Amino acid sequence: MTVGVLRNQPITMPESDDEIWENIKKEARSDAEKEPVLASYIYSTILSHLTFEQSLSFHLGNKLSSSALPSTLLYDIFLNEFSSDFSLRSAAFADLLAARDRDPSCVSYSHCLLYYKGFLACQAHRVAHKLWNQSRTSLALALHSRISDVFSVDIHPAAEIGKGILFDHATGVVVGETAVIGNNVSILHHVTLGGTGKDGGDRHPKIGDGVLIGAGATILGSVRIGEGAKIAAGSVVLIDVPPRTTAVGNPARLVGVRGKPARHVDVPGESMDHTSGLYERSNYVI
Repeated sequence: MTVGVLRNQPITMPESDDEIWENIKKEARSDAEKEPVLASYIYSTILSHLTFEQSLSFHLGNKLSSSALPSTLLYDIFLNEFSSDFSLRSAAFADLLAARDRDPSCVSYSHCLLYYKGFLACQAHRVAHKLWNQSRTSLALALHSRISDVFSVDIHPAAEIGKGILFDHATGVVVGETAVIGNNVSILHHVTLGGTGKDGGDRHPKIGDGVLIGAGATILGSVRIGEGAKIAAGSVVLIDVPPRTTAVGNPARLVGVRGKPARHVDVPGESMDHTSGLYERSNYVI
């Protein structure tokens, strides 16, 4: 099933989660052979584990460990949640597919699993979110704090995130408590989904499926970004953005002619196209 292009070569994506895990192990063996200095790390993180859930839990436990949250304790927490909730495992594989398909610098699934802090922060957040919903708020907030410290990605544990998510580069991403992010969304670095005041209630953005949010964009308040919309880099969005339209500037405006927003036909969250439709309709430059 060819769904993307990497370095001008078609990518044939596996059709099952188990095939992805088998590919991860094959890639890991190859990397260990090519770079013996990393062999011990690769073996302990990937090849010594029978399942993907064990590998991911071990890796997250080591990454996020502290004096208050030792790696063995975190491993048990992560493994229990990933093993007992199929949706968490499914979402992690969808996120791996998203990185492999959309990011030209992602050379393999194992590369993403081992080194992509956006992917790792997202998986750790999924567990923190589940703990939050179980009323284990203290543990969820402690985990949230470690995720922010280690990965420079600050996602409140109450925030809801879909699957097929790409946090590209990820540094400086902030997602507020009542934010909701749909499926197949791509978000670049230094993006803020924030509130506009200190009052409680619904105060953060709602991001539809297939949205692309460019680097440095800020979306504030309980605004809705429609399915397949595009938020250009550096924009400050304070208004709703209709589906399949583009918002640019500070404050953001909808790109179009004579006040009528133009609509695009692609799904930017998957295509990662930051520029189409901008130049012919405005003087905005990314």
